[in-house]
Amino acid sequence: MGFLRKEYQFLSEIGLGPRNPGCYLNGSWRGSGPLVASLNPANNEVIAEVVEASIDDYEEGMKACFDASKIWMQLPAPKRGDVVRQIGDALRARLQHLGRLVSLEMGKILPEGIGEVQEIIDMCDFAVGLSRQLNGSVIPSERPNHMMLEIWNPLGVVGVITAFNFPCAVLGWNACIALVCGNCVVWKGAPTTPLITIAMTELIAGVLEKNNLPGAIFTAFCGGAEIGQAIARDIRIPLVSFTGSSKVGLMVQQTVNERFGKCLLELSGNNAIIVMDDADIQLAVRSVLFAAVGTAGQRCTTCRRLLLHESIYQEFLDQLLGVYQQVKIGDPLDNGTLLGPLHTPVSKENFVKGIEVIKSQGGKVLTGGYAIESKGNFVQPTIVEISTDAEVVKEELFGPVLYAMKFKTLKDAIEINNSVPQGLSSSIFTRRPEVIFKWIGPLGSDCGIVNVNIPTNGAEIGGAFGGEKATGGGREAGSDSWKQYMRRSTCTINYGSELPLAQGINFG
Repeated sequence: MGFLRKEYQFLSEIGLGPRNPGCYLNGSWRGSGPLVASLNPANNEVIAEVVEASIDDYEEGMKACFDASKIWMQLPAPKRGDVVRQIGDALRARLQHLGRLVSLEMGKILPEGIGEVQEIIDMCDFAVGLSRQLNGSVIPSERPNHMMLEIWNPLGVVGVITAFNFPCAVLGWNACIALVCGNCVVWKGAPTTPLITIAMTELIAGVLEKNNLPGAIFTAFCGGAEIGQAIARDIRIPLVSFTGSSKVGLMVQQTVNERFGKCLLELSGNNAIIVMDDADIQLAVRSVLFAAVGTAGQRCTTCRRLLLHESIYQEFLDQLLGVYQQVKIGDPLDNGTLLGPLHTPVSKENFVKGIEVIKSQGGKVLTGGYAIESKGNFVQPTIVEISTDAEVVKEELFGPVLYAMKFKTLKDAIEINNSVPQGLSSSIFTRRPEVIFKWIGPLGSDCGIVNVNIPTNGAEIGGAFGGEKATGGGREAGSDSWKQYMRRSTCTINYGSELPLAQGINFG
């Protein structure tokens, strides 16, 4: 087993062993479900084993979590913020080890793995400040001796179901905000990244224990669809945050809606970068490289469509093809690697099948287009010249495949950008103010993230993250996303002795 390798010794320092219980419930570790192996995507060798949660484990954990919510929500919000601050400090102390684990188990390169953990630290900092700003409002009443207030209270328990591509950052977007808002959290991590789920939970559990708080405030399960379905059906969970494909997200939404729960969906993206004829070509090339190749094309914000003005089309492609030849493919833990493996062998198979579909629809491969023969899940970064009318362009192929297309006018480019079912991220490269304001205005991009002169990926935590259409409409992380994790009450208080009615109604 890989766990015994010298380079894996750091795992024991973050609470992991050769075989690990995969659920943290009511303040203790256990697991009575199937035994699964965590694999290293760079060679598909076993890192360690995990005993997943069973439905009985889930039920026991949820009961304790629901009960703990009555304690946690009564703690003053700034006190809750201080606990989240301590979680951030614990993450800082383990930043390198946790980042290395993300790289090892997920497959993204080490700088990105460390950056993902840093993102949670940033979210902790944001949430600490937020804990003193969960403000309501005072509303003028039309009735004498009356006062109207708007106040925010916790929901109770928030369910968080995360995906493999950001196995802990998305937890941070949700859990940091949910916790300061007074909610307990039940987390189901991705089935293929259980070690990250365990290591993160171990750290959070330590902070709760240090503060003499119930461990059930943060409940975590390693498991598959059965646990996810249980969360979606559970009436004790008013809000379910789900990150994954549009297909599965729709099923989750339907299940949650059937019990009148709320969903926060972060689903598929099919993101475009538009390069206008006045763009800074070098800046745009560097941006496209990161947006299309970063995380091996497995970000929901990965650039999948490159729209080039016809006057700079060939010049831009020539420069981009040149930098693609310099991309170092290899072990994500090695210095200098820019492209690590896809996450699973199935992802590699889907890449190969996707290239065949692209070719069958008239796509011309300009570079790449092949899987690399190795024990790992490596593929070549690929650029394809294709028509904007090809059906495959409307789908999300989760890998480093970039579609290059021409356009004539800004109007054409915006129409192409908006022509796909997804609506997550978009970016335009231009120096002209009139183009910029057209792009970010009502007749511009229809996405939730609308950038100018930066890539489609690499969002900061200070803004609300999410998209429109088949991306799900959810908003997480910064801005006023916190309002989704609380319930709003409008309160009218009569402090007089008369009973005037609204709208001047006289009743009896």
